[in-house]
Amino acid sequence: MTIREASAEWQGTLKEGGGRLRLGSGVFEGAYSFPSRFDNGPGTNPEELIGAAHAGCFSMALTFILGQEGHVARTIRTVAKVHLGATAAGPTITRIELETEAEVTDLAEDEFERLAQSAKATCLVSRALAGVPQITLKAVLVKAVKDQ
Repeated sequence: MTIREASAEWQGTLKEGGGRLRLGSGVFEGAYSFPSRFDNGPGTNPEELIGAAHAGCFSMALTFILGQEGHVARTIRTVAKVHLGATAAGPTITRIELETEAEVTDLAEDEFERLAQSAKATCLVSRALAGVPQITLKAVLVKAVKDQ
């Protein structure tokens, strides 16, 4: 099986220090810090990267499931909102909201909703995040006009 790698380096104390996150492919490297994670400071944070991974994985899963049913989406746009909250265990990802919009021809809205929910349940990242108490999905079907 494929192995993916990412790395992090941190220097200094928790609140005054900072670090860098880097994807193994080299296509992304960015700064992160206490303010970028728990406030609105500049830089990225692990939760933002989890959101990107979840949005990307879900979009690919939905593409696959639509294809199995004979549908091809012109576009699928997904946003993942990762909520970081305080719990007795400490800071925790308490909820992830997936919001997707897909442009697909010849597909009923109820069928699209069923397929989107299936993609949410089977997406590798959704399954990896099974410990998150709540993962919701808002799926919007945009009717595509057939090519002339």
